[in-house]
Amino acid sequence: MKSNKKKSSPIVAGAIISLLLIIAIIGSVIYKYDVANRDVANENDAVTGQVPPDDGEQEPSNDKLDLNTGEPEQPQTTPNEGNDPKEGNTDSPNTPPASANGDGTTGLKSETDAPKEHEVVKKENGYIVGQQPAKEPTYVENILIANKKYPLPATFNEGESAKARAALDEMIAAAGQQGYTLVAFSGFRSYEYQTDLYNRYVNRDGKDAADRYSARPGYSEHQTGLTFDIGEKGKEDLWLTSEFGETPAGKWLATNAHKYGFILRYPEGKEDITGYMYESWHFRYLEGDTATKVYDAGVTLEEYLGIE
Repeated sequence: MKSNKKKSSPIVAGAIISLLLIIAIIGSVIYKYDVANRDVANENDAVTGQVPPDDGEQEPSNDKLDLNTGEPEQPQTTPNEGNDPKEGNTDSPNTPPASANGDGTTGLKSETDAPKEHEVVKKENGYIVGQQPAKEPTYVENILIANKKYPLPATFNEGESAKARAALDEMIAAAGQQGYTLVAFSGFRSYEYQTDLYNRYVNRDGKDAADRYSARPGYSEHQTGLTFDIGEKGKEDLWLTSEFGETPAGKWLATNAHKYGFILRYPEGKEDITGYMYESWHFRYLEGDTATKVYDAGVTLEEYLGIE
């Protein structure tokens, strides 16, 4: 039994030594592989310049910086991007943009800066804000128009119409036969004269008040040479007053003027249409039977012609 134990000891010891050598070799290989991988990672970091952020530090934003403020630039978006209506724009998504007016109104500007149909324009006491001076007079159905939307050129200076004067004289003569002595105390006014007159009224009463009864230069019917302010002789205190329209002479004039080609241009209750307060003394000449047609229709000239 003793001889057998002595022979197995060297074998066991050799096996143990061999196992330890194998373990040592495997450990050495693993260590070298790990070192090699870390070297490769460090080389990649050196090439890209990327360094893992420290814990708790925010990564830099990808937003571009404004060179003036150093703050991130806001994203650039297209106005009214998408189909949702934006604040201040009441058009539906499928409605094309309004034509421009060039006078403070909403919409795109046109090359001519002329108001277009269906556009929204900004107005002040009936006048289009920023409207350019007229280059040509406006005629609608061969009728010369001068109102708060359609001005006359400053150079329009044809003086008093001979036809209008003849019709006026005939009307005054007819009134005289009824016992009324009518007087045309104001007729043709030049652009320059209207400028001085309007400015005097503005200085006295203010622009808002003046715009109700006096036309701005270029917008006055008196510049057409077809208009007369009429009163009764001996009752000058009623000239340029609504009370004139309540007198027998004023009532006769309002009822019969159309027979001679004249219309009461600014009737009572029509200020929102004509732009001016009731003027019982202001009469406009229209050729042919147009005055009678307007009178019979019971409308203003704007309503008769279908214009503003």
